[in-house]
Amino acid sequence: MKRLALLLLAACATPPRPGMERDDALAVIVEPTPKSRDELARTLFDALGVQVMLADDALTSESTLPIEHRLREARESGRPELFYLVKNGSRCVLIHERTKKRYPLPDTECVEAR
Repeated sequence: MKRLALLLLAACATPPRPGMERDDALAVIVEPTPKSRDELARTLFDALGVQVMLADDALTSESTLPIEHRLREARESGRPELFYLVKNGSRCVLIHERTKKRYPLPDTECVEAR
């Protein structure tokens, strides 16, 4: 019984996704603005080195954002690049799953995903 409790405790302490920290919680954007959408597009450009077309409601209902490569030869692994949004304290942070790099989004308001 003690062993099971320790395993459950360890599982709870493990961040659910690569690059997440203990204080991170998956999040969604609330009330996106032109400024926050521009910030997200700039951040994705910084992460990928290419312009990304985003829907106006990107990251407003889900905390994950898959980015498909348009050109077949641009694909490295054949899988989309995956980003996810987390809330860390009062900050919104975008995490690139493959690189685990964290991108703060100071002009974006987010809340914990439900």
